[in-house]
Amino acid sequence: MNRLGSETSPYLLQHAGNPVHWWPWGEEAMREAKRRDVPLLVSVGYSSCHWCHVMAHESFEDPATARLMNEHFVNVKVDREERPDVDAVYMSATQAMTQQGGWPMTVFATPEGHPFYCGTYFPRPQFQRLLTGLHNAWTTDRDNVLKQGAKVVEVLNSGTALPNGPLPTAETLEQALANLRESFDPVRGGFGGAPKFPPSMVLEFLLRSGEREMSGRTLESMARGGIYDQLAGGFARYSVDAGWVVPHFEKMLYDNALLLRVYTHWWTATGEPLARRVALETAGWLLRELRTPEGGFASALDADSEGEEGRFYVWTPEQLREVLGPDDGDWAVRVFQVTGTFEHGTSVLQLPEEPDDPERLARVRERLLAARELRVRPERDDKVVASWTGLTIAALAETGVVFDRPDLVEAATAAAVLLDEVHVDGGRLLRTSRDGRAGRNAGVLEDYANLAEGLIALYGVTGETRWFRLAGTLLDTVLDRFADGTGGFYDTADDAERLFQRPQDPTDNATPSGQYAAAGALLSYAALTGSARHREAAHAALGTVSVLAGKHARFAGWGLAVARAALDGPVEVAVVGPPGDPRTRALHREAYLSGSPGLVVAPGPAPDDAVPLLLGRDLIGGAPAAYVCRGFTCELPVTTAEDLRAQLSR
Repeated sequence: MNRLGSETSPYLLQHAGNPVHWWPWGEEAMREAKRRDVPLLVSVGYSSCHWCHVMAHESFEDPATARLMNEHFVNVKVDREERPDVDAVYMSATQAMTQQGGWPMTVFATPEGHPFYCGTYFPRPQFQRLLTGLHNAWTTDRDNVLKQGAKVVEVLNSGTALPNGPLPTAETLEQALANLRESFDPVRGGFGGAPKFPPSMVLEFLLRSGEREMSGRTLESMARGGIYDQLAGGFARYSVDAGWVVPHFEKMLYDNALLLRVYTHWWTATGEPLARRVALETAGWLLRELRTPEGGFASALDADSEGEEGRFYVWTPEQLREVLGPDDGDWAVRVFQVTGTFEHGTSVLQLPEEPDDPERLARVRERLLAARELRVRPERDDKVVASWTGLTIAALAETGVVFDRPDLVEAATAAAVLLDEVHVDGGRLLRTSRDGRAGRNAGVLEDYANLAEGLIALYGVTGETRWFRLAGTLLDTVLDRFADGTGGFYDTADDAERLFQRPQDPTDNATPSGQYAAAGALLSYAALTGSARHREAAHAALGTVSVLAGKHARFAGWGLAVARAALDGPVEVAVVGPPGDPRTRALHREAYLSGSPGLVVAPGPAPDDAVPLLLGRDLIGGAPAAYVCRGFTCELPVTTAEDLRAQLSR
């Protein structure tokens, strides 16, 4: 019997009709494997994963393959986005055994969950042979199979954690910049060769460091390439080539949240018109394509539609002429470089340079977008993930105040309300929800840290102390439940489900590592409160940055960005005055235009003991005022945006 029908994960529900007798991850599946005396087959993936779909169609929908799986294994399907802890421990095993990893991930394990054979995608004939071979090994050579599983667990648990170092210094960060230059692509931007992933956290560090060449080249190349949707906005997961031309077409919430914030910061740093356009288009795409009826944000859009990757997004010259007519069609072919960059003579749209006629471009984009809306759309994974929504809250709130877009701030607030009401219970956090109903999986470190980061940013924009208080509650849980005792943090809480390994990884992946995200939120909270406990914890969590900076800076981008903020103070700005007063709004927005690394803002109508940074900060001669501080030591208050700009520029 397939047991996935009552799950909330869109990925698990995609497999609810398979002839495979799937179980969701949990003790029941392990008990069943023990009762039947068979191994577990753990299949890990996510809803927008192209090769997960391929393996599902080839094998999991095939009655003959399903028969082998059902007869010889207890089959467990895991959504890696719902259970990043399960994904992390089995990915460690897969990489240790095969020297590579990816999804779908296919793991054969003992009934206790100890892996003894791992891989990723298997074509159906190879997969069927593997199923038969591993069944024979289990029944005829059980001792060696069990020894292999025990050895894998022993090796993984004996691995040494990344050593901690001192708080990074200015010299450490210069070493990181030098290391990044070694792998920087000066022609196409980004780092290394194909495939290329948006280096969001590294870009944040570069902007905070005042570095313009690597950041600007990369941001412009991505925005003009096929990885960016030139019609609707929003970025795809990565580019399969080194020039950002052909993407892997899935669109993830976390990528777009991180990049929205980066492009907004690029604009505050440089005033680059392209940065403004891309930031606002990406924000619009998030609200239009990923916002859920409950006010949250869906996780992803699939890469496939009608069974083909990218079909929704690509064009031929003939299709452009059919929609636009011969004149505009030929013009669009040239402007968007429709020269057969993708499969079957189709092209991904690029915009290598701004055309001379921006109004014509706007009309052409509008007509093409309307025509594209008639195509079969990719599926949407509409579960809400706390961590990624936290990233989105921060990005929308800051973009909203910088570009004077209150609708973006309202969207960020609605998402925060949903998480507070559905995901938070007594200071503990559930990772996911769907249709306004909470999932059953506990939040992991990145959920607490990224949501706290988003709530602190939202408080700074709105002045609603509700978000400041909730951030503090979440960060207290981080300190009490996730600390490893040596300055770092585990990825799971001390009372979470026990796996064969307690995951801990301080390095960035597609999102900031939980440890560096925690460091950033702790540092910001300390800047608002003066809390030595939170500041010291933030500094200790950055110790691994000193170890990685010189040779592996790309894997510590967010840690480097937080370290830059720590070295800069970070700058604290208290803005006191009636919220509806134009003078208050001018001071408030000016603070965000400064681009100060890790800036924290505390707005309030008057001194407020709820937020320590506001204590003793009063109006000046009855006029709204701004106080620029570091470590609660403040300069003389100012009452004009011009004077505030002068203070912040120093």
